[in-house]
Amino acid sequence: MESSTGGPDRRRRRARRRPLLSAALVAVVIGGVTAGGTVYVKARAHDGGRTVSSRVQAVQKEASVEPVTRPAVDRTALLGTAMKAVDVPSGAAVSAAVLDLDSGESAVYGQGAFDTASIVKADILAALLLRAQDEGRHLTATEKAYAVKMIESSDNASATALWNTVGGAEGLDAANARFGLTGTSAGANGLWGLTRTTAKDQLTLLRQVFGTDSKLTSASRAYLRELMESVDAGQRWGVSAAAGSGVTALKNGWLPRSTTGLWVVNSIGRVEAADGSVYLVAVLSRGTATQAAGISLVESAARAAVGAFADPA
Repeated sequence: MESSTGGPDRRRRRARRRPLLSAALVAVVIGGVTAGGTVYVKARAHDGGRTVSSRVQAVQKEASVEPVTRPAVDRTALLGTAMKAVDVPSGAAVSAAVLDLDSGESAVYGQGAFDTASIVKADILAALLLRAQDEGRHLTATEKAYAVKMIESSDNASATALWNTVGGAEGLDAANARFGLTGTSAGANGLWGLTRTTAKDQLTLLRQVFGTDSKLTSASRAYLRELMESVDAGQRWGVSAAAGSGVTALKNGWLPRSTTGLWVVNSIGRVEAADGSVYLVAVLSRGTATQAAGISLVESAARAAVGAFADPA
């Protein structure tokens, strides 16, 4: 028989108190963790002669490590430096613009407006799609037939038909104002190939086609992208020179000027680089003696423009 004041009961009661001390310590430690990750130790306790503060100190040490921030990159300066390595023939001019779709960073090289030649056909189709949206309808079978030939084969007669459908120069200018093209002026007297534009504006147009913040619906964008991904094999030059193995969507333009005998050669589109990064690229040129020289210039500029957006590290 055990005494009412006997030791065993008292020892059991004392033993039950020990976990409360550990729980209290946990509460102190948890209460000392701030939103910024800093740990403030308000007390140190021992349980059976073993300190429990070492783990807290380890957390505190880890929390004191400052995050590493990457320095800002001047893409415009990098693009300018890259373009200096491009061999521009005497008397010729080139302008380039590029946008990294992943980061949203962009840069433009070169000033002034250039004749569009056939790259305006992508703009004409964008204007037609916007007009159809406004009218609450789909493209007609005839319009689709013209659109396919205009983009995939760069057919001029189809471009003229759709140019008239969108309202000619006035209609294209009105659509471009809604798209945000501020430096583009539609060709007068039905000469759509002499529409004047800038590399910056062509990048804005590409964002309407390949971006999500667009006046075009997702269905309209998908339709135009599909046609740009399906241009004839003989026309898959230009910005595609900067692509890796991914799908390229593009529209090219080429035009010998009767007044000078010199060539206008342009290329716009979406390319996937060898590292998987995706870019929108516009390259405009004028003043080369031959079409081949213009293509070489545009492709060199496209590679330089995309290369300028490679990770400096």
